[in-house]
Amino acid sequence: MNDILPDEAELWERFEDTVRGWLRAYGYRPIRMPVIEPTPLFARAIGAVTDIVEKEMYSFVDSLNGEPLTLRPEGTASCVRAAIQHNLLYGSPQRLWYAGPMFRHERPQKGRYRQFHQFGIEALGFPGPDIDAEHILMCARLWDDLGLTGIRLEINSLGSGAERGRHRAELIAYLEGHGDALDTDARRRLHSNPLRILDSKSPAMQGIIEGAPRLMDFLGDESLDHFGGVQALLKDAGIPYRINPRLVRGLDYYNLTVFEWITDKLGAQGTVCAGGRYDGLVEQLGGKPAPACGFAMGIERLVALLHEEHGEEAAQAARMAPDVYLVHQGAEAQGPAFRTAEQLRDAGFDVLLHCGGGSFKSQMKRADASGALAAIIIGDDEARAGEATVKPLREASEQKRVALEQLADEIGYLLFGEEDNGGV
Repeated sequence: MNDILPDEAELWERFEDTVRGWLRAYGYRPIRMPVIEPTPLFARAIGAVTDIVEKEMYSFVDSLNGEPLTLRPEGTASCVRAAIQHNLLYGSPQRLWYAGPMFRHERPQKGRYRQFHQFGIEALGFPGPDIDAEHILMCARLWDDLGLTGIRLEINSLGSGAERGRHRAELIAYLEGHGDALDTDARRRLHSNPLRILDSKSPAMQGIIEGAPRLMDFLGDESLDHFGGVQALLKDAGIPYRINPRLVRGLDYYNLTVFEWITDKLGAQGTVCAGGRYDGLVEQLGGKPAPACGFAMGIERLVALLHEEHGEEAAQAARMAPDVYLVHQGAEAQGPAFRTAEQLRDAGFDVLLHCGGGSFKSQMKRADASGALAAIIIGDDEARAGEATVKPLREASEQKRVALEQLADEIGYLLFGEEDNGGV
């Protein structure tokens, strides 16, 4: 688990602001769920024999009442639980989003942390392939908004539960025929979760995986029609993709469409966004049957990709510089300086007021380092005259004395080229 220091946090803020605006453009509304949930929620939703539940969850027993609790490892189960508990699906479907920390006890490496952060997007109550395609098209637009390139799309269909059951039986029989060649992880999963074996990254397993029965061959007309509908919408929108028959995702609740957005610029942790359809989860968690689809994106990985593609340019663009830095010195200057700073904030300007004393020269150094476009200087002479000196810091213009009642107009003119534009 790591700290996010101010220079990095500013880039996070800019990224998050972009994402919130993007979500508003598609009509998604925010929801906030607890960081801690009852442990059985995740065991039921994610799957008791998944890596997340078996090895990665931070679970403990509440010492006050003996209840088993878990720091959330993902957001979909919590979001669906909240929708059921508060009857959000009564009468109309919901487009929802959330953001925040998730927790998994994984081996830390670049792009993978034990506390990590996600934006999650869930569409509850929509049955057709159009919402699957909307989610994928949304992602493509966001990459464009962020100026990210080289993120490729892979899709697959997991079909229905009955179709996966038939495939599962054939897959187990096939893998049992290669029992001596299976690695330890594959042997452990052979009867509990054989589909996950297809997602193995072990080089020794790739030949066996390539020859395994393909789930796509077991899909019926309804599942194929749904998948065809998604593809037709993607092609119409000009979104390139690759069908990856080994794409299964690590959570048991998925059915039909699954997808991943992948980059080659972050090493082993190349998946920056993934999701799909999970039509059975609402009923599984105690609600009335309802279709659902969603995806999540890793903030750490996308911010790392911004660094990789745009470097210092991205950091500089995110730098939260004030409009002005207010320098003051002298026994009579402090009171007017504080009042002037508040008056400028009332007018809509961002003002960094110098605190902590120091010489005029040292204050001006801090003013310049702040990134502000101008310094406002109030000394004893200015205080007695009811004035301030305005000194531009980013252009070769002369400084000038201005009456305090005209200061907001002067700053507005300096920043925007017009008077009375504070707060624009």
